[in-house]
Amino acid sequence: MTKAPFKYLSHTADVEFVAYGKDIKEAIENSGLALLNVALDLKKINASKGKVKTAGINEKADTVENLVWFVLQDIISMRAAGYLSAFKFKVDKLEKNRKGVNLKGRLFHKKLKEDYTLLDVKAVTPHDLRVTKTKSGYSINVIIDV
Repeated sequence: MTKAPFKYLSHTADVEFVAYGKDIKEAIENSGLALLNVALDLKKINASKGKVKTAGINEKADTVENLVWFVLQDIISMRAAGYLSAFKFKVDKLEKNRKGVNLKGRLFHKKLKEDYTLLDVKAVTPHDLRVTKTKSGYSINVIIDV
């Protein structure tokens, strides 16, 4: 049995989730998926016949935690600014160097007439955002303000 890509945790006011991955790239991708799943009806978007497009996300940060925060904030901003029906985030390249971490990725979306918004995701909370190495890979804990 394979582990689910993410799970939602109980939180008093906001939405909290933990995303998993066999490596840090997959954990970041699953963080993006968990965030999108809160904001949009991904089943309906995936079932729609709209043309799939991509938008690039390129970020640099001093730590992996800051990188995750930047990337998730980019997903929120890009989705809202372009009214994108986004359904997937893919990390194409992740590099660690002495200055920090660099990421190049793509946000997959469709331009649809229907609005599949479920919740208005305002921001990613930097408080308590954690990236943890586990026995089976990585986990990322995130709280989003809705």
